[in-house]
Amino acid sequence: MGQGSQGSGRGVGRRSLLRGGAVASAGLALPSSLSLTGAAPAQALSGRPEARWGVQVGDVTASSGLVWVRSDRPAQVIVETSATESFRNAQRQYGPVVGPGTDFTGTAPLRGLPPGEQIHYRVLLADPDDPRRTGEPVYGTFRTAPVRRREGVRFVWSGDLAGQGWGINPEHGGYRIFEEMRRRNPDFFLFSGDTVYADGPLTGSVTLPDGRVWRNVTTEEKAKVAQTLAEYRGNFRYNLLDENLRRFNAQVPSIVQWDDHEVVNNWYPGEILDDARYTEKSVDVLAGRARQAFSEYFPIPTLRPGRTEGRVHRVVRHGPLLDVFVLDMRTYRNRNSPNRQPEDTQGILGREQLEWLKRELGRSRAAWKVIASDMPLGLVVPDGATDFEAVANADPGAPLGRELQIAELLRYIKHSRITGTVWLTADVHYTSAQHYDPSRAAFTDFAPFWEFVSGPLNAGSFPANALDGTFGPDRVFVKAPARANVSPAEGYQFYGEVDIDGHSGELTVRLREDGGAVLFTKVLEPGRVGQ
Repeated sequence: MGQGSQGSGRGVGRRSLLRGGAVASAGLALPSSLSLTGAAPAQALSGRPEARWGVQVGDVTASSGLVWVRSDRPAQVIVETSATESFRNAQRQYGPVVGPGTDFTGTAPLRGLPPGEQIHYRVLLADPDDPRRTGEPVYGTFRTAPVRRREGVRFVWSGDLAGQGWGINPEHGGYRIFEEMRRRNPDFFLFSGDTVYADGPLTGSVTLPDGRVWRNVTTEEKAKVAQTLAEYRGNFRYNLLDENLRRFNAQVPSIVQWDDHEVVNNWYPGEILDDARYTEKSVDVLAGRARQAFSEYFPIPTLRPGRTEGRVHRVVRHGPLLDVFVLDMRTYRNRNSPNRQPEDTQGILGREQLEWLKRELGRSRAAWKVIASDMPLGLVVPDGATDFEAVANADPGAPLGRELQIAELLRYIKHSRITGTVWLTADVHYTSAQHYDPSRAAFTDFAPFWEFVSGPLNAGSFPANALDGTFGPDRVFVKAPARANVSPAEGYQFYGEVDIDGHSGELTVRLREDGGAVLFTKVLEPGRVGQ
């Protein structure tokens, strides 16, 4: 699926929390009258366009970001930015006209922003036939990446939202972990996949082992597995019913990747489903629809809303201290199998993505290179009785199958003398820290490195997976339940925090649980090989 110092090179107050101000209003932009199906209230259809699903910003750099919004009808997107909450001397730019082709979603790029500064923005939606008719503005804020090392960076990461039958439960506080992360005031959020569970229907209530009842907010699209484009869209829209998430999105930029549950559990290209719940058996068809919905509901510069082309893998450069390498372990993988073939050029990344990753790692001049992996490396993740879903194959010997591609990458990192690589992932629904060392491994031609696991955000938690010894992992820390599918009401919901000190350059990882408690801390030194 250790305690330590919680100091930072920058104080929490480096960004205004805007108590009672613009961000708070953005988080509350969705009124109680919102239809849970995502349709607009009938009485509002004759009025002005509304952005009742809040706003988001994605892939923020030192000078740019991508603003997302959804309207309740066709509308011209207008974005105004300012250095102050008063919006004095605001800069205005026009985004697309959104309509049913993108489920009324759209993104507007912001360019030429000042580095290391707090940016305030508001989104207005105008009637395309009468630009003077605009809806109420929706507000957000974010901080651009610094260009000076001493400013430091802090971000959070996690994954796995609304899985295993556990959706938005108002009695539990909804997706309350997002409010906890928002209060940490990070520079951005790395969303490590399983952003929705399109294959995980929700029921109105679930009785817990202790007799308590978990009550889900439900919608038509979440009552069955998603197969149509409308149903996939409804899964992404469902999460935005939660006010904690909307408020979080209005303050914390995101870097988003996908994994399997955006489509269907453990999927791979070319798969034909053997699942009675599905009338559409072609995973390629389902993945195309899911990919379009994914592109419509997250601000990702390498994807275009309403299109199926583009790519999820990319580099997000966050100043001189950090580059984030976002991987896609779904689109290019080979089929799930016993994973012990002696040759495997396609692997889990595909040859083109692997070469891209090696090339970009070699070009990076950032002190730290976070490899955002939607699946763990050395944890055994089975797919049925004989096949495997991730990299590891439960054979502790020399690399076979998908392990061959990872071995090639690790060898390249060592021989190219690339320092500062740290692997962050989610997927397995618990939190842990693994240290990989060639002295313990069957494959030895690599430099030691760390992999940190977090999640889920609001989903079932599961016992810890077995380790595969090929790359010599040592599980230094783990917190996981003893039984499967433990509900969020019973705890075991996790996120991680990375703090890069602007003065020393040290990178500190803290594994946290819902409520903010620090479970484990690890401090890494910049430029050092073999940590």
